[in-house]
Parts: sequence; C-alpha cells; structure tokens
Amino acid sequence: MRLVVARCTVDYRGRLEAHLPEAVRLIMVKADGCVAIHADGGAYKPLNWMNAPNTLVDRGDSWIVSNPKGEEITIHLLDVLSDSSHALGDDPGLQKDGVEAHLQELLAASVHAIEIGLTLIRREYPTAIGPIDIVCRDPDGHFVAIEVKRRGDIDGVEQLARYIERLRLDSSLGNVRGVFVAQVVKPQARVLAEARGFRVVEVNYDELRGMRPDDLTLF
Repeated sequence: MRLVVARCTVDYRGRLEAHLPEAVRLIMVKADGCVAIHADGGAYKPLNWMNAPNTLVDRGDSWIVSNPKGEEITIHLLDVLSDSSHALGDDPGLQKDGVEAHLQELLAASVHAIEIGLTLIRREYPTAIGPIDIVCRDPDGHFVAIEVKRRGDIDGVEQLARYIERLRLDSSLGNVRGVFVAQVVKPQARVLAEARGFRVVEVNYDELRGMRPDDLTLF
C-alpha cells in the first residue's frame, strides 16, 4: 500500500464533474489498484475514489487515474509532505462472531428461508475484495448475492453494494441482484438498501435452529 500526504486538488470527470479545492489530504493506493482520497475527518469514507481495475499514470506533479468506464480522476500534487509504501501481506479477512457465522451456515443450508426458489451456488463466494457470504441463483436464472449480518446497519449495505459492483464487472454472470439479511435491520440501513435496489429480509435465529419461539429454554 502506498500512502501519500500532500497538498493537492482533485478533479473527477465521468458521470458528472466534481472538484476538490486545494487542501492537505491522504491519498491511498492499495495493492489491488484502488485509489482513495481522504480528508482528516468524515470517518472511513473517502472524498473521492476509483475502484480497480484502473490505470494510474504518474506525471510527477500530477496523477491521472482512469478506468474502462471512461471515468477519470486527476490529482494535482502541489506539495508532497509524505510518501511511503508498506507491504501488508495477505489479510485473513473478517472473523465473524459465533452467532453471525452460524447464522450464515444455517441460511446456506436453508436458502428458502431467504427467498422461495433460490438454489445455493456457494458460501463464501470469492471476489477481489473479499468473499460474499452466500451466492444463489433464482428461478429466473439470475445471480443473487446475499450479505448476512447479525445486526444490519449501513456499513453492511455498503459492503453488499461493493460486492454487487464487483460481480457486475463479469458480464458472464448476467443480471446480478442483492439481498441484505439480518436478525434486525436498522431503519436507516433498510432505507439505503431499498434505495440501492436490494431486497431486505429479517430472519429469526432461533427458528432457523429449529427452535419454536415458545419453546422452553434455560436462559
């Protein structure tokens, strides 16, 4: 990973045009080619970014990042304060908590609980940015990417959106749609998911384990 702290301006040209005026920012170039420009605020979300695959041309005082969609980001470097590279190595990925991991297993074994007519293709379906929890095919032959969370929040919806974007780069998969599944989905996450065109499903963990809600339990 290359990390550059620089006073810069940033111009985006593509589906629209956007301009970031002169300021000190962090420019992050990941090993997979993703480029993200961050400010010292705004939590984890970058001000602008370009996902892989893309091409980065370094002209010394400026970088031009472009992708096959015809989008382009031009970063004018006015004053480079720091420039370092770090080899992070292979990441083991997110370790889900016990309930979430078991929930994923139960749903993969009973995909009809998510949607009638689904056929399981694979759990932990690999992509360049990490594995998708569950991938199925619906009765119409469409790919269905399913993100499973114990508590469904906005971050989970954004994660699903990134996976869908990766899958849609593969034209052989045809139409790909997303389903966001959780025991409880927060209202803001539901609004965002539905705005992105994702189906939202809440499931009962105990029922999936074969336990009726009125069964007696020790605790």
